[in-house]
Amino acid sequence: MDRKKPGFLYSLKAVLWSFVGLRRRSDFDQDQRGLNPVHIIIAALLAVAVFIGLLITVVKFVVAK
Repeated sequence: MDRKKPGFLYSLKAVLWSFVGLRRRSDFDQDQRGLNPVHIIIAALLAVAVFIGLLITVVKFVVAK
């Protein structure tokens, strides 16, 4: 049986769920078997950049008031 590897959006979803810290053990095991490490790195860098941008925006908004 030839299974298709998950794409970038699945990797992004896995990274975002890991930020929250809510992953089922079965999902984590499935991710370890099939995710592309390059996709994980790119998704993590993208998620971190968005998170930092969001934090900076919130801080600027709060300090401005």
